Amino acid sequence: MIERVILDTNVMISAVLFGGKPRDILRLVIQGQIDAFTSPALDREFRDVLTRPKFNLDLEDCFTIFKEVETLLTMVFPKYTVTAVQADPDDNAVLECALESEADTIITGDPHLLDLSEFESIRILTPTAYIKRHG
Repeated sequence: MIERVILDTNVMISAVLFGGKPRDILRLVIQGQIDAFTSPALDREFRDVLTRPKFNLDLEDCFTIFKEVETLLTMVFPKYTVTAVQADPDDNAVLECALESEADTIITGDPHLLDLSEFESIRILTPTAYIKRHG
């Protein structure tokens, strides 16, 4: 059975712009070795972050990245609201997506999520820890 994962926005941004372990994980998705999921909230966040001036990408480049990423991730529509992360409520969208997609693992660099280490039997790992475990 193929593992089901959630790639948090920080991991997706790192994968498409900087490389390293996040890109290695994205390659696993491209190769069909793992299935990755997103939700409307995570999709919006990815688009918002990618278009920030600090990344200095023109809108055409952003659109191309959005379209490519869109083909790799399966969209789910969470039915439940989660309030597990009080310090940064936006992080709960990751958990909601993970529950809806029945994910095995959340891959993130976010300290609020990593502090949980697990949520409803879903592992929460850094990209480095995921690659070590998967590889």
